[in-house]
Amino acid sequence: MSGHGGHVDPSNRRVALLIAVLAAGLAFSETLGKSAQTASLSRNIEASNLWSFFQAKTIRMTTLRTAAEALEVDASRAQDAQSKEAMQKRIAGWRKSAARYESEPDTGEGRKELAARAKAAEKRRDVALAAYHHYEMSSAALQLAIVLATANVITGVAFLLWSSFGLGAIGIAFILIGHFAPTAVHLF
Repeated sequence: MSGHGGHVDPSNRRVALLIAVLAAGLAFSETLGKSAQTASLSRNIEASNLWSFFQAKTIRMTTLRTAAEALEVDASRAQDAQSKEAMQKRIAGWRKSAARYESEPDTGEGRKELAARAKAAEKRRDVALAAYHHYEMSSAALQLAIVLATANVITGVAFLLWSSFGLGAIGIAFILIGHFAPTAVHLF
């Protein structure tokens, strides 16, 4: 307020409107940031689960291959034709299962497919994490812009208002980068 009788300085109304716009931008930035953070965590868990499944398939495959190799040695020593044939059937079954563990396109659960799915989840995690970092930078810039605009109302120093505009523009730019091209700009 300036003057007598409660008259509000028109420039303070404009600054109040700027503060409201900055606060709205901050709300968007915080909401988008929380969403990106949650998506990043979810994708990280998904990738971790897929890599665990990949490792389990690797262990199973290695176990079957080792068992098949050991049984081959035994089969080569077998004297009884019936026993030798049973061993060969068992070896063929284990080798078939081991091959299925390596690649199973029908279910997407072979090692090859699991690795591709895990890498895709990691990529989605990295994009979400990059967006989250941009939203965090946006939030910081918008918070500082609000503080400077408020300080301008109190002090009337024009530099504070111009700094607020600049930081507000930077904050909005980071929102746009986080939303449209999170991996295009690398901060650190």
